[in-house]
Amino acid sequence: MSNWNEYIQLSAGLMSVVNPIGAIPTFMALTAARSRTDKKRTALVCACAVFMVLQISLLAGEPILNFFNIGLPAFRVAGGILILLMGLRMLHATPDRARHTPEEQAESSEKESVAVVPLAIPLLSGPGAISTTIVYGHMGHTWQHFLLMSAVIFSVSFIVWVALLVAPKIAGFMGQTGINVVTRVMGLLLAAIAVEFIANGLSVLFPMLAGIA
Repeated sequence: MSNWNEYIQLSAGLMSVVNPIGAIPTFMALTAARSRTDKKRTALVCACAVFMVLQISLLAGEPILNFFNIGLPAFRVAGGILILLMGLRMLHATPDRARHTPEEQAESSEKESVAVVPLAIPLLSGPGAISTTIVYGHMGHTWQHFLLMSAVIFSVSFIVWVALLVAPKIAGFMGQTGINVVTRVMGLLLAAIAVEFIANGLSVLFPMLAGIA
């Protein structure tokens, strides 16, 4: 990744995958019976957990792929398919079971703390966010690249914290319709990113496809 436009693209893509606005209804449902102090603490812990998960994915992604002898092109295709499915569900504003199932939400309502599970994992920093972080993390191997990647992850986590902190105000202002509109727009961005992931992966796995294009 050689220019700022690519990091801006990463920020937009990762923000679309994490989708903190879409997580607001779930956050409010899981913390409805909690005090304002508990809600603030939950938002902060959740944002910190999102940062830790994505940062670990950035640093440990390559060793994990090497351990299982998985090439980056194959991972791009697999991650692209997963992100595409997520994007299509977001376009229809339907819950994504890869991120959070109804059974998990019912079980979470009985837990004392919901910040890490299920809010941070898998709702916000789930398989799609982890895949996106690993793919973009492999686009450079300099310390400047990893530093900028870490800055992007921190900014996304900060926005998660702010969004959850003011969740009632956002929900009151936008309503469910407004949240669905934002979710659909982010779903469209996700679908485009997924197609790019798949196309780039296939062009390496099958060089003849690049020649045809």
